[in-house]
Amino acid sequence: MTAERTCPAPEALGPTITIGEILVEIMAAVPGDGFLEPLTLVGPYPSGAPAIFIDQVAKMGGGAGIIASVGRDDFGEVNIRRLARDGVDTSAISRSDHLPTGTAFVRYRPDGGRDFVFNIAHSAAGDLAMTDAVRRLIERAGHLHVMGTALSIPRAWPILTAALDTVKRRGGSVSFDPNLRKELMAPEVEQRFETVLAATDLFLPSEEEIFLAGEASDVDAAAAALLARGVREVVVKRGARGATRYSADGTLDRPAFAVAEIDPTGAGDCFGAGYVTARRLGHGPEAALRFAAAAGARNVTLRGPMEGTSTLAELDALMASQRTI
Repeated sequence: MTAERTCPAPEALGPTITIGEILVEIMAAVPGDGFLEPLTLVGPYPSGAPAIFIDQVAKMGGGAGIIASVGRDDFGEVNIRRLARDGVDTSAISRSDHLPTGTAFVRYRPDGGRDFVFNIAHSAAGDLAMTDAVRRLIERAGHLHVMGTALSIPRAWPILTAALDTVKRRGGSVSFDPNLRKELMAPEVEQRFETVLAATDLFLPSEEEIFLAGEASDVDAAAAALLARGVREVVVKRGARGATRYSADGTLDRPAFAVAEIDPTGAGDCFGAGYVTARRLGHGPEAALRFAAAAGARNVTLRGPMEGTSTLAELDALMASQRTI
């Protein structure tokens, strides 16, 4: 029998799980353009959008698990140790004997932009398989969070569709952070995008990403179209201008917290995790937006994409001490 579905499903139904890439981030210590000269580098930092998201879930006290793959190397080990330390179920992370853990070299430009050198396509990040450990994690999950980056990993797709079917059959819920650019929307990715969107309860796009879901005149119109398609909540991330939640109950705006930004990588992942986890723990939309804004804000105050994931106590302290923009 299918349980009654709420949005998002309560924590008691089972952990939040996600599927996708784990990598390390190594960054240039000084701003500049690219990597065409010898540089001082700092890292490795645990990273990967799904890994950052699920680490934030666990740090807030939510049940959390990730399906991913790393190499049998120090870069993989540093990720597994961090996730396990913070309370993430790492049983469904496989270790590749023939591929290295994914890497991202990052350098910030003087204008605030970033240059990247990635090794994800030819790394262990895509070396996923439906193992017994993966099945066990999926079968007890209460919520599935989909990162758009997983849609471009061929071996992730069968696992993702199995997770969608199982979680929905159990009465669980699905959140979707598109985390994609239009340039990456190849035909197969676009088809997968539509499949996930059709099962989505909570959509978490940026102001630009919301238009990936269809043509619309503005963000408000795009959100209304998504609600009409059956999405229960749309939470649009607006960076330093905060966020807006759309639902059948109306629109709710949330300003950002004023913090000194050091490293913006991972802020959106932490925001999404803060919102999903707060809602699953029983908080209403307004309180969940506040937790999400605090999680995103605190994340940018530390160097390294996963270094600023926060406990509930740390979020409470930030919310008590920081003004909003």
